[in-house]
Amino acid sequence: MTIDDTHPLNAQVFWVDQKTCLRPMLAPNLYDVSKRLMRVAKLPLRVFEIGACFRKESEGRSHLREFTMLNLVEWGTPEAERIDRLKTLGDLVLQAAGIQSYRFEREHSAIYGDGLDIVSPEGLELASTSMGPHPLDDAWKITGTWVGIGFGFGLERLLMYREKAQGIHRFSKSIAYLDGARLNIK
Repeated sequence: MTIDDTHPLNAQVFWVDQKTCLRPMLAPNLYDVSKRLMRVAKLPLRVFEIGACFRKESEGRSHLREFTMLNLVEWGTPEAERIDRLKTLGDLVLQAAGIQSYRFEREHSAIYGDGLDIVSPEGLELASTSMGPHPLDDAWKITGTWVGIGFGFGLERLLMYREKAQGIHRFSKSIAYLDGARLNIK
């Protein structure tokens, strides 16, 4: 995803060796699956994926190094309708998760470009989005407009917010925590 050793985000990626890393996002698989589906399906094409992501972030009350991501993508969304469509998809996911209080904020990211963040009233980021065309599209031979790739919902964070918990770790699948308490395993 263009994050090599010269990129500032390189330090956040779990590198196994010089050419292999644990995936910090689900986008590579979504690009691959979407490209194949677009050969046989009409637009708009809607795809979602749930999977494990790994980031070398400092763990804190609301961050995990391994988390479960829900990503959504809709290919063929007219450019003028992208923001409204992102809001519709965000509302759909958050209502299904039982979350009622949030707002959308415009955001620009060096990796994802222009998009929206979904933020709680307290300022906790619940999801990030991206829109295309995007600079990464060419590498995957994708053309056209889209919304949602990188529309990432960290499912553990959604649970933490919905349950009004003080920390995210009790919702983690990590074996280093049991019911939110850190086990001193070495």
